[in-house]
Amino acid sequence: MYRLTNTTQHYAWGSPSAISELLGREPSGQPEAELWMGAHPTAPSRIDGGEATLLDFVSADPVGMLGPQVAARFKNRLPFLLKVLSAAKALSIQTHPTRAQAEAGYAAEQERGLPAGDPDRNYADDWPKPEILMALTAFEALAGCRSAEDAERVLAAVVALGAQALEPVRAELADKPEPATVAAAIGRLLEWPADTRGELVASVVEACRVGADKGGESAELSAGELAEDLAEDFAAVLRVAEDFPGDIGLVAMLLMKRVVLEPGEAIFLEAGGLHAYLRGTGVELLANSDNVLRAGLTPKHIDVAELLRVMDASVPVPVRHGTAIGVGVVEFDTPAPEFRLYHATLDTKTTLRAELPGTGPRIVLALSGEVELRGTRGALTLTQGESCFVPAREGRVEVSGLADLVVAAPGV
Repeated sequence: MYRLTNTTQHYAWGSPSAISELLGREPSGQPEAELWMGAHPTAPSRIDGGEATLLDFVSADPVGMLGPQVAARFKNRLPFLLKVLSAAKALSIQTHPTRAQAEAGYAAEQERGLPAGDPDRNYADDWPKPEILMALTAFEALAGCRSAEDAERVLAAVVALGAQALEPVRAELADKPEPATVAAAIGRLLEWPADTRGELVASVVEACRVGADKGGESAELSAGELAEDLAEDFAAVLRVAEDFPGDIGLVAMLLMKRVVLEPGEAIFLEAGGLHAYLRGTGVELLANSDNVLRAGLTPKHIDVAELLRVMDASVPVPVRHGTAIGVGVVEFDTPAPEFRLYHATLDTKTTLRAELPGTGPRIVLALSGEVELRGTRGALTLTQGESCFVPAREGRVEVSGLADLVVAAPGV
């Protein structure tokens, strides 16, 4: 087993303190958005505090580190990346490609000669990026598209509150209520003509301001006519507008479903699912990729046409509660072959000879407390904020202690 030293990503939307508190150190003074644990080439974890990385170790001994099945299935690559993600501001409205789309998109950009890190690139690698996020705090997100009926209901309220320019979009949703119409409506909003875009955004923000006031009561709408959930959704638009004034994504987010996860709840995002994280801290497990297609609420590269090509408005994004598979152990199963997430709470009932969940190569992160891992080749102790890599060759691993931890493993 190998103790990991991990990279913190200082993206502008990050929290100033949540990750540093987990790691038990002073804040850096910069936004701290993501803590990466894995072997992605952009920021691979270092081994035992040295210069060698987990990527180096996997490349040198893929069968021993990954196991023969995982090494063969994923071409000698650790298939998952574990993160702690902490958002103080909204992340971009985004989606992720399928494996076939990623391979084709990456190959096309390579053929065009776009270097790694080029601001015009959409595809950082040739992998898909399904992901699951388990909340550590209350976590607010836009997760998937509304149904056509619900999207029409929202736009009807916004039009009644003064954003009349959206009436044709509302009418289309009412005339043909299906996911393709929702996708077309989102595309129409994101590609709104530049000469009237500012006026549209301003009218929508003002409509949301009126709608959020007093639970939706206003001169335009009688008391009770605007459902309470819409008043909360409008309030979310106002919060995001403070960080991204004038952004057309403020209008598009009205057609997305807003959820607030409680600690321990999760959402799974498969390819094509439109989403944006708004605020909160969580553990994110994803395929070992950094492919993100963005369309708003970001200073980063935006490619609306490519996002619309990849987006699937019919993809559901349900809240998942996990399945108990033992005392204190919850499994979050997904269709993704690249990963599976486990959440384990060790207490007095589970301290003796509990088995680390999952099989094959695993990454373990201690969220709190202290845990000892003992395998066939050695032992290692983790305290809050520490993590380690368990190679496949380690076999069965026993854990003991009083701790809260997450375990990332392959999904196959």
